Amino acid sequence: MRHYSACIEWLFAEEGDSFPDRIRRAHADGLTAIEFWRWTDKDLDAIEAALDETGLAVTSIVAEPMIALTDAGNRQAWLKGLAQSVAAAKRLGAPVLIAQAGNDLPGVTREQQRRALTETLKAGADILRGSGVRLGVEPLNIRIDHIGYFLDSTSEGLDIIDDIARPEIGIVYDIYHSAVMGERTEEVLDGRLDRVFHVHVADHPGRNEPGSGGIDLAHRLGWIFDNGYDGAVGLEYRPTRPGADAVRAAIASLDG
Repeated sequence: MRHYSACIEWLFAEEGDSFPDRIRRAHADGLTAIEFWRWTDKDLDAIEAALDETGLAVTSIVAEPMIALTDAGNRQAWLKGLAQSVAAAKRLGAPVLIAQAGNDLPGVTREQQRRALTETLKAGADILRGSGVRLGVEPLNIRIDHIGYFLDSTSEGLDIIDDIARPEIGIVYDIYHSAVMGERTEEVLDGRLDRVFHVHVADHPGRNEPGSGGIDLAHRLGWIFDNGYDGAVGLEYRPTRPGADAVRAAIASLDG
């Protein structure tokens, strides 16, 4: 059975509401898991109470601070924040932290930036070891949403993970970002699916709900599950329609 996780940064969000309200709304509408981005700007006591009340799981949160891992000068600050993020993830029961590589730095070669990224993540693995929390680095598209971002290739991201060679470090595979970059899921993930810790979906154009655009999301997601993925699928999209019926329709389109 597939497990879908509602990103409540965008889903079940109404003007003026709180994150605990979104958790309760997701539960009332039949979701079993949620995820969100930053944790440092949220009331974790209230979120934890809402999770206990509803029984919803948290599949992922973002590792903070969100600073460029391509800059070796940021390493110690990020590692300190990672330790705090691990504690937050354990508190909420989130098995995955999501990290972004940061932007391509002017005047610094890609080789130097990749080395800095690799070494920082390798050091992060020591903090993660034994915690039960893993970290996924997320490649992003540079054509629409993240112009200037360093890591736009799933294949390069996986190569970096192979260089690190630690079970605590993998990738988050966002089908939307991958498709926007012209990648074929079965090509970039073939033989390497075990490095994928979490999956995100959205359609294109618009980064809206599955079924609203032209990405063959059901096919791509079907291939991922058919080849052994057993993690959660994050519904990380901008909804054009409110309500539970729209979320159920999006999930139905993914299930084929």
